[in-house]
Amino acid sequence: MIEKGQSEQKQNKGKTITEKIFSKACGRDVKANEYVFAKIDLAMIHDITAPLAIKAFKEIAGDGRVWDSSKIVMAFDHQCPADSITAAENQKMLRKFAEEQGILNYDVKEGIAHQIMVEKHVKPGMLIVGADSHTCMYGALAAFSTGIGSTDMGAVLALGKLWFKVPETIKFVVNGKLDKHVYGKDIILKLIGIVGADGANYKACEFTGETIKTLSMDQRFTITNMAIEMGGKAGIIGVDGITEGYLRQRFDDFECISSDEDAVYAKIVELDVTNMEPQVAKPHRVDNVVGVSEVEGIKADQVFIGSCTNGRFEDLKIAAEILKGEKVAKNTRLIVIPASRSQYVMALKEGLIDIFVEAGAIVEFPSCGPCMGGSFGLIASGETSVSTSNRNFIGRQGSPEGKIYLVSPATAAITAIYGEITDPRKA
Repeated sequence: MIEKGQSEQKQNKGKTITEKIFSKACGRDVKANEYVFAKIDLAMIHDITAPLAIKAFKEIAGDGRVWDSSKIVMAFDHQCPADSITAAENQKMLRKFAEEQGILNYDVKEGIAHQIMVEKHVKPGMLIVGADSHTCMYGALAAFSTGIGSTDMGAVLALGKLWFKVPETIKFVVNGKLDKHVYGKDIILKLIGIVGADGANYKACEFTGETIKTLSMDQRFTITNMAIEMGGKAGIIGVDGITEGYLRQRFDDFECISSDEDAVYAKIVELDVTNMEPQVAKPHRVDNVVGVSEVEGIKADQVFIGSCTNGRFEDLKIAAEILKGEKVAKNTRLIVIPASRSQYVMALKEGLIDIFVEAGAIVEFPSCGPCMGGSFGLIASGETSVSTSNRNFIGRQGSPEGKIYLVSPATAAITAIYGEITDPRKA
């Protein structure tokens, strides 16, 4: 791993993707560290954060209309179907608000909001905010997308604009050939371990390099999804042929945007993944990262394959190929949750759901599930969860006396078979 400071780079007038997007949103040229009042292209709210955002909106606008109902997307994913009377009442209120305001509401029907957004709404060059920290995932499509608080979202719903400090960008250059059963999840865990949980505070994290160029969109979404876990304001990957292929299936037109060759970065971090083993984030920090060989043999009470980080079709297929013809260990629970309805349907048609069920897994309809510890699949005191999700904080998936290890779908699948953390390269 090599780090380079901005002082070592040629000073020039080139722009990063982030600077280009904010310049467009402001109608003038802007650079990193400027304070701007920028126009929002899309806003996303979900069942947990929307109630407070709507309360803030009403304090600003009273009984008025949102700034542009066509640019707001609502989905229920954290506690759905409703798992308590409180959740049911909140969702009832949100349905009414969406109907009154003419807002597109996916309700409980389509899955995790972040996955819905990248499947149906996000285009390169957009400035997007979401009332959820993992909104940064959309940057894999060369959008600047970031999570904001519910009160800030209330202002966005009313005004369609928000104050920002244009972030500086850290450029992550990833090169080298990945070994068998080493994936995008392992890359981002390794990078988070290198820079630390606060190593990219309020920075745009731009991922590039020959290895990134070979990754599928599913793998890229995993990487940008976890930019927030190193403190990043956004995760971004420029448009290339793989991005274009993904977008052409969804839109007739879109912008191809990338950073200028002479753009200025706050820092450049280089990583060679050649011979890198699968990575694991140990409790209770996402940057507490080690190679799988250091934690092999740790007993797993529960394995979770899913979330906005690793619940896409490719993730499910990787896991199913390892689980095919095998059985989940006697004293281990395996929960599998596709990220969206479309990912679920693809898995059904491919026969992946059959493989999971026959192996002894519990397969649920698309939702966040155990990821945020507010719905089904919670762990008890003293139990260990091995999870493909994005956070392993104390109490994140249930008891504060439980432990969470973050891994790739491949590592999760083989762990479910053996009942203990296992290197997937042995599959």
